[in-house]
This record gives sequence, C-alpha cells and structure tokens, in this order.
Amino acid sequence: MSRIVLLHATSVAIEPVKQAFDAHWPEAELINLLDDGLSVDRARDAGLTEAMIDRFTALGRYGAAHGAEGILVTCSAFGPAIDRLAAGLDIPVLKPNEAMFRAAIDLGARIGMLATFAPAIPTMEEEFNDFARSAGTAATLETILVEGAMAELRAGNVARHNDLVAAQALALAGCDAIMLAQFSTAQAAGKVGAKVDVPVLTAPEAAVERMKVLVLGGE
Repeated sequence: MSRIVLLHATSVAIEPVKQAFDAHWPEAELINLLDDGLSVDRARDAGLTEAMIDRFTALGRYGAAHGAEGILVTCSAFGPAIDRLAAGLDIPVLKPNEAMFRAAIDLGARIGMLATFAPAIPTMEEEFNDFARSAGTAATLETILVEGAMAELRAGNVARHNDLVAAQALALAGCDAIMLAQFSTAQAAGKVGAKVDVPVLTAPEAAVERMKVLVLGGE
C-alpha cells in the first residue's frame, strides 16, 4: 500500500481530494496534514513571505518523515514554497494544478479557468504559462475570479458556492477546456458542465491520477 501525504492549507480541500482518491486510487493510504492558518495569512499578506515558506516546507518535511512515497499539495497559492520543498526531498512532490495543466493543453490552445481564491491566481497563471512554454505550446489562459464563492463554501453553503461558480462558466464557453482552479471548486464541476459544452477539468482527479503514475510507474 502506497502512503501519500496530503498537505492542506484549508479544510475545504480535504473532502474533494478524498473523493478523487476513492474514485481513482482507493488503495492509497492517505495522511492529511492541515495548517489552515497558511491560507488565512496568504490572503492577508501581499505576497508569499519567507516565514510562510518556512512554515510550509517544515510541514512538508514533517509529512515526508511519515514514510511518505509522495506528497500532494492541495492549495494552489504556494508555488515557490512547493518548489523549495520538492528540491529538498527525494520523493514526488506534486503541485495542485500541474496535472490539470497537462490535461488542459492536451485539449487545445485556449484554456479558461474559474478561480475562487484570489491570492492563488498570479502564481497559477505564472505556472500555467511556464508549463505551456516547456511543453512547446502557445496555449493561453483566461481567468475569472468568482467573487464570494470561497466565503460561501467556508460558511458551509456548498450549493450557493456551486451556483456562483457555474454562473461564470458561460463567459468561458468559447474555450477549448475550462479548469476549476482550487481543489475545493471541484464540487461545482457538475453544475459547470451543465452550462457549457467543453471539457471541465478538476484539479483533484488529475492530480491523483498523476501521483499514481509517479509513485507506481506507467502512463
């Protein structure tokens, strides 16, 4: 049984990734590590500080010490911290959206993204552009921030969150694919898919499938 550590900066990401593992890799043994203060501080501060990076990497090293065969990060606002963590470990450390980006550019050159956590957007857009360049594609990204959706989800109003996300989908209907940026946004996939005729990609499912390949091998 493969042991995978999940690093969370918000509790609303835990259930979506659990569901993705249940569907795509139920044999994996999961360990959840949560520091929800990271997302609070990331939303408050203007950027990703050294103090936050140190906290994040310390959490990741603690997770690796559990005998992890892979670490999957579920919050998309900590790209540089993930890079630093990965550089110091000899196991796969997967960014939340890396696998989703890979799947998206396989579907076309015009990609849309619905995001619910504003501080994550600059990092995600930079990572997408870097990934597209490294893949040799001219894919472009159009992002829409769904105002208020994350607050509704944190308040337990899942249906309202999903409705707010789906309401923005039509603005991206001309794209080749639509990505749901945050792990927690994955639960809106059904309603988004009902609004548009293009593929709707979620980060948890793509990440779980990619982590399984990295740990067990194959493609």
